[in-house]
Amino acid sequence: MSPLLERSRLCTVRWALLGICLLVALGGGLAEAVERGRAVRPLKRYQQTESHMGTYFTIILYAPSEEAARSAFRAAFARVAELDRILSDYNPDSELNRLCAQAGRGPVVVSEHLYRVLEESVRVARISGGAFDVTVRPVVRLWRRARRQKRFPDPNRLRAARKLVGYDKIVLYPEKRAVQLRQPGMQIDLGGIGKGYALDQAIEVLKNRGIESALVDGGGDIAVSAPPPGRAGWIIAVPMPASTEPTYLVLAHTAVATSGDAERFVVLNGVRYSHIVDPRTGIAVKGPRQVSVVHSRAMTADALATALSVFGPQDALAFARKHDLAAQVVAEQDGRYAVLRSPAFDRLLCRSRRVLQRLQRSTER
Repeated sequence: MSPLLERSRLCTVRWALLGICLLVALGGGLAEAVERGRAVRPLKRYQQTESHMGTYFTIILYAPSEEAARSAFRAAFARVAELDRILSDYNPDSELNRLCAQAGRGPVVVSEHLYRVLEESVRVARISGGAFDVTVRPVVRLWRRARRQKRFPDPNRLRAARKLVGYDKIVLYPEKRAVQLRQPGMQIDLGGIGKGYALDQAIEVLKNRGIESALVDGGGDIAVSAPPPGRAGWIIAVPMPASTEPTYLVLAHTAVATSGDAERFVVLNGVRYSHIVDPRTGIAVKGPRQVSVVHSRAMTADALATALSVFGPQDALAFARKHDLAAQVVAEQDGRYAVLRSPAFDRLLCRSRRVLQRLQRSTER
């Protein structure tokens, strides 16, 4: 079986590489902060993990005391939990589902968080030509059932579901902070952007708590603020197939999101279909594919990684170059993996021979 197809392998790679990159980037121990030539209280590394949004969120931060770290953890995880209650499409009582229940009626005033996510969703949908579209939920539901039953969605149901799809059916009213879903039966799925927004918000909460250096990992998508004290940046390992060279990035004040079908897919009539659906056609994306995007906002990186997964590899790379986007596409071609990188992504690669050697030694142990 191709390495990219192995669910357990990808999970192992994600967490193992994350642990390695943090060990190298953070180095452990104490970091002495100096301000205007005067030593201040040393910062120490703290880490905590909680389950939210159907995955694990891990926060690593530098704080002057355990008490300050605990307070920051509580506040950041509380914000993530709050966003889950707002953005979830699984929770029938979420604000998102309450909005969907009003589809076909007038504008609905929504929370600032939901409005921000929908506003960015529409923006990314426009620039991607509909490759990213949060109104695709009715079609996604049919493909979820197809994966469980291992058969194609019913053509009539798929045709009816596609009539409910279209980001142009979302009307935003900025002055009222209101949203209207024009067509009855419309459903919104924020799975391709909501987790990224949660990462952004967690970083913001930590900054407001005085935490300048932090990393937030939500199911493999990562947002970082300032580098660990004394470091040029966070060394982040990007998930890669086992048969390809590892990819390490040096990041600060930014985020990286990876979208792919290694964990959720179905093979029908000998063709592999991803859990990611092309909103423009209603058909699940074919073939093994993995896309990583770096952006100043995790929310945008998350959405664009999904959009580029819908594009073919060459179209994804062309889009990245046109928009000066840092993106990497890994796709299987003729039985081998091709790794395509935009110039902006290439500039972020870790090229320190000393660091790479330490990473290699860590993976061999």
